[in-house]
Amino acid sequence: MAAAAGGDEVKLLGVWDSPFVNRVQIVLNLKGISYEYVEEDLHSKGELLLASNPVHKKVPVLIHNGKPIPESQVIVQYIDEAWRGTGPSVLPADPHQRATARFWAAYVDDKVGSPWFTILFARKTEEKMEAAVRAISAMETLEGAFGESSGGKPFFGGDGIGFVDVVLGSYLGWFVVIEKMIGVKLLDAGRTPALAAWAQRFRMADAVKGVLPEDVDKVLEFLQTFLD
Repeated sequence: MAAAAGGDEVKLLGVWDSPFVNRVQIVLNLKGISYEYVEEDLHSKGELLLASNPVHKKVPVLIHNGKPIPESQVIVQYIDEAWRGTGPSVLPADPHQRATARFWAAYVDDKVGSPWFTILFARKTEEKMEAAVRAISAMETLEGAFGESSGGKPFFGGDGIGFVDVVLGSYLGWFVVIEKMIGVKLLDAGRTPALAAWAQRFRMADAVKGVLPEDVDKVLEFLQTFLD
């Protein structure tokens, strides 16, 4: 991986199975930016995390030359701007296309991310199942959005991975976990064939390999530490 531009110091505070951390890792990989990764203990948050994100006290936080940037979508856009000209651009150059990508990225975290959180942490099975229905409905909407955004190309971003790809793709590992948890496929080739094929392409991308959690039992064991 290429060194950070101009000898920049880049540090990422994260948790290994967080989709929000994973999307930042993927973009850093896409850009070829070297960085120091710091695994945080969410049961006993470190001083650096608390000082770097005093408002939300959450991961991820990117620290670039000593300056912290919290919130995953903000970080991804920051990386794209701060290292413009290094590696592929994640956001389109065209203002309308860029706004459209931001719209769908926000949609993903609202309509997929919110149900994802409920499925993980709700105590009642019916709440988990209702959340799954909402997520599936959102995936069906995103199936149509993919057709419009991709223009028949492999990714939401066209020929290469873009902003929406990174945001939605960061949940793919968790979709497998959720299937084992509640027996429901949030991404199903029968309902959303274009997204199912997209997901395979996304997972195979060099920048993604080794980033998304793959050991379902390990993820479930880790999740249980927050439920006990």
